Amino acid sequence: MHKICLIPGDGIGLEVIPAARRVLEATGVALDFVTADAGWSTFGRLGTSVPDATLNAVRAADATLAGAFTSPSAKIAGFTGAIRHMRRTLDLYANLRPAKTRPVAGCFAGVDIMMVRENTEGLYVEVERRYGDIAIADVKISRSASERIARVAAQQARGRRGLVHVVHKANVLPITSGLFLDTAVDVIRREYPDVEVRDIIVDACAMKLVREPGSFDVLVTTNLFGDILSDLMAGLVGGLGLAPSANLGDHQAVFEPVHGSAPDIAGRGVANPVATIVTSCLMLDHLGEHETAARLQAAVDRVLERGPHTRDIGGTAGTEEMADAVIAAYGEG
Repeated sequence: MHKICLIPGDGIGLEVIPAARRVLEATGVALDFVTADAGWSTFGRLGTSVPDATLNAVRAADATLAGAFTSPSAKIAGFTGAIRHMRRTLDLYANLRPAKTRPVAGCFAGVDIMMVRENTEGLYVEVERRYGDIAIADVKISRSASERIARVAAQQARGRRGLVHVVHKANVLPITSGLFLDTAVDVIRREYPDVEVRDIIVDACAMKLVREPGSFDVLVTTNLFGDILSDLMAGLVGGLGLAPSANLGDHQAVFEPVHGSAPDIAGRGVANPVATIVTSCLMLDHLGEHETAARLQAAVDRVLERGPHTRDIGGTAGTEEMADAVIAAYGEG
């Protein structure tokens, strides 16, 4: 029996998490669900985006599946984005964002890339200050964080095609980005001689992702670059409605779809639950339920190939109809 903490969060998270739960229950895997609160609405009620009770529920679970979290674009006193708070508090230092060709219109062929994003440092330490018309933000890069994320990337590559690209901007930022580059390359070459490592400047990487996405296997980079490039990768394979991710630490794991809370469609029952369902596949793999995860991935692909489709991928189906279709396809074996 696996204990799963569910955090619906905000917006469409309140719709896609129940849909994914129904799909998970249909697999027959023994799962014990508990539900916890986090997000912008939780901050409005309790004055914190992630209550201590939620952190404790995540710590007590074998894995956590989160929906979506709203963060305002303006600075709000006392507020920290829920997922960023959990990443730092629980030391979920590795963000895995796979992008793989799916049978949907407009999807690039031959894409199978794993983004390994450092999840706790970079610009996302959120240390900013303003002096009149000048605003300054700190960037934190440490050797220790760079070493451990490089190891995650190399371990991912060992189970794939054995190639890691270290993405950087050391030509302009030789101290910060340079430290990340030098550390990551050194760790992989020294500790993983069976893995090929190359470096690539971030802007060149963006162009090559668009022109030659099949040339990449594993990318490893800092927080901001990984956030931006992983959305680009999602655009190659059907959009954010199909994009999963995992936040992994040495002790806890929080899985979340890449999309946001989508307040413009929240509450209308039209959100695509596929990103949350394939995120559930990552969670099942993490729990050792590899056969079920592969079968569920195949069921999703059958639905994407033959329909129904939600409107973000050219159809008219709603959230529950899409979940029902995946459950039916899973039952086909």
